Amino acid sequence: MEIWKEVKGFENYEVSSLGRVKSLARVSLKNAKIKERILKGGKSRGYRTVCLSKNGIPKTKSVHQLVAVAFLNHKPCKMNAVVDHINGVKEDNNVSNLQVVSQRENTSKDKRNGSSRYIGVCWDKWNKRWKASIKINGKLNNLGNFRDELEAAKAYQIALLELVN
Repeated sequence: MEIWKEVKGFENYEVSSLGRVKSLARVSLKNAKIKERILKGGKSRGYRTVCLSKNGIPKTKSVHQLVAVAFLNHKPCKMNAVVDHINGVKEDNNVSNLQVVSQRENTSKDKRNGSSRYIGVCWDKWNKRWKASIKINGKLNNLGNFRDELEAAKAYQIALLELVN
């Protein structure tokens, strides 16, 4: 079932749980009647976008951001929190396909390529061992090679905790 909620900051628009955006019926600033309609929008870097207007000033917004704000309580200005498409399809803006994750999780998720189920771990063909690494301030730090995938993952988690503390 499709659920509609108001787009925060744009009272003349609603966004749905299926990732659709509509303009509500209203009278324009020039007293013209505007009918309710679903917006077609466009794309920017593969993501669906729509143009919303407030007081005659147009703003382009990403649909997945609008859905996450309305349904997942996402706050776009919050540091390191991003909206992730679970299935990797940028055009699938259904709320069930979106999740709010850290920037680090989102970046690592897309680079996993199946070599390991853990973030920061990959199979090193040359050494025939599991390799753990972490990127800090743009520099890749090697955490070592391990016989066991889980041990490599633990090394990554320890390094990550040291970063936070």
